[in-house]
Amino acid sequence: MAMSDPLADMLTRIRNAGMVGHESVDVPMSKVKYGLASILKQEGFIGDYQIIEDNKQGVIKIQLRYDERNQQVITGIRRRSKPGRRLYVKHDQIPKVMSGLGVAIISTSKGIMSDRQAREQQVGGELLCEVW
Repeated sequence: MAMSDPLADMLTRIRNAGMVGHESVDVPMSKVKYGLASILKQEGFIGDYQIIEDNKQGVIKIQLRYDERNQQVITGIRRRSKPGRRLYVKHDQIPKVMSGLGVAIISTSKGIMSDRQAREQQVGGELLCEVW
């Protein structure tokens, strides 16, 4: 079966790794996934990430975060825009995730950014996913 939605694959890997308590998870590198990882880090959902060269496309190693009760910091991840049905939003229609506790990640003409950054810069784009 061909991988038709690499971003959904990344979100699923993070979700599954967190459910079984892994320290980190590896996802194949891409610009979009790199942008997603950097926002997850800056929003405090993951510990860190690094790029590992493998002479192919490269791998992003994502360090997962857990709280003091060993619960994964990411409690939910939802893919919004899908390859078969893209979802675009204007900057004033960007959803608030969990009343602002979560983050919507948007692919804009100025790169991948969080819902807050997109509202500040007044740019809309493709609503990739929501994390809380």
